Amino acid sequence: MRRTFAGADGLTLAADVGGDPAAPPVILLHGGGQTRRSWGAAAATLIERGHYVISLDLRGHGESEWASNERYDIRAFADDLLAVVATTTSPPVLVGASLGGLAALVAVGESGAQIARGLVLVDIAPRADREGAAKISAFMGSAPDGFASLEEAAGAVAAYLPHRKTPPSGRGLAHNLRQRDGRYYWHWDPAFLRKARDNPAALNHRYEAAALKVRIPTLLIRGAQSEIVNAAAADHLGQLIPHARCVTIAGAHHMVAGDRNDAFNEAVFAFLGDLQAVKSPSGDAE
Repeated sequence: MRRTFAGADGLTLAADVGGDPAAPPVILLHGGGQTRRSWGAAAATLIERGHYVISLDLRGHGESEWASNERYDIRAFADDLLAVVATTTSPPVLVGASLGGLAALVAVGESGAQIARGLVLVDIAPRADREGAAKISAFMGSAPDGFASLEEAAGAVAAYLPHRKTPPSGRGLAHNLRQRDGRYYWHWDPAFLRKARDNPAALNHRYEAAALKVRIPTLLIRGAQSEIVNAAAADHLGQLIPHARCVTIAGAHHMVAGDRNDAFNEAVFAFLGDLQAVKSPSGDAE
């Protein structure tokens, strides 16, 4: 069901929530320019497997409020996440794609307390490919005047993602677009894209510093054809977080869950299963 949370700066954040609130929690965080709908069947399957799931719209995205002060720095996204984490009955597993993964990394690494039980980074790492990131930003900013129809928007996505099977209509994009003055616009605040370009070198240093402080079980899921996280970036993450594991999904690009949802889900469920099998200090399985 749909629920709202109070984020940082008084913003209202929208989410889809399901499962028993007393069950082990999982928070899903989408990538920049996406919405909570991007997780496909993952949320429903997690609920079926006994988890309490919060699939969140990041600030300025989907049905969450836009920041009137245009605060879209990574700390703002991390603070929103901390506010949501505070509502769970036990530390959650954080599953973050791209921007959502960076927000989770900063929240975990820069927090003095153990706020989460596990961390899953979906095709994102501190040493992300800048050229690949620039291509994504260019696509996100390529339609400032919107689209005349859902089909036109679907055509733009198909041209950007030629490896994806083109859907018969643009209806599947309806959740990612909002209609205004007879045209369709992406469901995120354009100010977010301007802020996302700020000082990438300083941001990478911050992400590295946060990663060095991660002590919880960590999994990197990367697409074999990713434009953002290549093998060298994955190895670098392994140097920063030596206990981190990496799963590479064949046939997937940056949007791993969208390209190979089955393989993505399998990797996440295996990680969660391993966490469940971990023994508590008392010797009982958690």
